[in-house]
Amino acid sequence: MSSYIRPKRPGAAVFFTLALAERGSDLLVRQVDLLRDVARRTRADKPFAINAWVVLPDHMHFVWTLPEGDADYSNRVGMLKARFTRALTGGIWAPRRVGFHPTGDEGHDGSGVEPHPTGLSHSKMAKQDGRVWQRRFWEHHIRDEADLQAHVRYCWINPVKHGLVERP
Repeated sequence: MSSYIRPKRPGAAVFFTLALAERGSDLLVRQVDLLRDVARRTRADKPFAINAWVVLPDHMHFVWTLPEGDADYSNRVGMLKARFTRALTGGIWAPRRVGFHPTGDEGHDGSGVEPHPTGLSHSKMAKQDGRVWQRRFWEHHIRDEADLQAHVRYCWINPVKHGLVERP
């Protein structure tokens, strides 16, 4: 299993990319009001400043600045993803018979683990993010004002790059 070590700089500005599990979907723009509501609630619970945010059909980029003395961006992103997923699915995460079953009832592959009916791996179901989101996210800590401006511009230009608009 991969072990990710994420930087912990209190009060940092951080650029993020989050992508849907199903690339090519238009879920984020169809559900943009829900995404806005989830972001508002997450921000109310764990404050952060939004420097830039762009939502495209199947992924989004944003720059957040954390409060002084706070480096916990990972839980904020996790809250955002989890709340969005729960809101979409009605809070229902009921994988059936996950894990080893000592009754001798083996899964289809002989592992003792019955496949989940959605076709998702049990680890994705346990993490509860595989149905909607790619499992992790990409982040870049902003180094200086020029780096901040470059990443804000990236948010502006990304819809142009993807052919969604003619200009930012």
